[in-house]
Amino acid sequence: MKHLLSAQDLTRESAIGLLDTALEFSAVAERSVPKLPTLRGVTMVNLFFEDSTRTRLSFEAAAKRLSADVMTFQAHGSSVSKGESLKDTAQTVEAMGADIIVVRHGMEGAARELAHSGWVNTPVINAGDGVGAHPTQALLDAATLRNHLMPEPRGSGLEGLSISIVGDIMHSRVARSNVFLLNTLGASVTVVGPDTLMPPETAGWPCGNLRDLDEAIAGNPDAIMMLRVQKERIDPEQLGGMDRYSARYGLTEARANALPQHTIVMHPGPMNREVEIASVVADSSRSVILDQVKNGVSVRMAALYEVWGDHS
Repeated sequence: MKHLLSAQDLTRESAIGLLDTALEFSAVAERSVPKLPTLRGVTMVNLFFEDSTRTRLSFEAAAKRLSADVMTFQAHGSSVSKGESLKDTAQTVEAMGADIIVVRHGMEGAARELAHSGWVNTPVINAGDGVGAHPTQALLDAATLRNHLMPEPRGSGLEGLSISIVGDIMHSRVARSNVFLLNTLGASVTVVGPDTLMPPETAGWPCGNLRDLDEAIAGNPDAIMMLRVQKERIDPEQLGGMDRYSARYGLTEARANALPQHTIVMHPGPMNREVEIASVVADSSRSVILDQVKNGVSVRMAALYEVWGDHS
């Protein structure tokens, strides 16, 4: 795998391979010195044109656990604010010694363009591009689902599981990546949200489509993934106000109590507490939100290992 650009590029076999590698790497965190020499001498550059905390730090932690050197570029306060392009910035960091480029960009397709344009010769991992794709988030979510819900995670897909993804589907690259990856792994996926936050292309996605959260809960999903309401992209009046949205689509304590006992609650973060999810639910025993964060490091270790192995 030379690049990791989209969940749709992954076959069932390649996805399971990445998840199994991540499972091996997850044990590294338990060591007294949580490091491997696997990528010693390799330099990873985080090329972030959008703000991020979780994804950027997760990639940094993953690279350091593999003994790679890390450089982080953030657009704020950089030459990008003076008009420097993605091409020029990427070529600059490659000239400085970048061996792997992890890119987050506000333009859909930016990572793919960087990987296939011939601008650079390094492997590229997409850390989120506009509303397009976020493949490592989908992989860490799949890893979390396997670890919690499959009797024997290693080597398995997600056959027999049903997952509801709820909320702002329109602006969510996480939803797009999860729908396709979880389907590839054999799960049954349903997206849930109001018409105003449901893109028309969902009609062609391999998933169910509901407008009523209580109907989704009545279907007894094995996992329910709540999405952040992206207030910066939405006029609250479109939703009838945040209070009305929360009343219709928020995972309240009462709704959580109506879920089967085994159902897990997920959220890619950052959370709007008391909007799409009640604090009491986010902090409950059925919440695996912090496990998602933990699995993110091992999944990104696997992604770095795989792209470098195919490149070196």
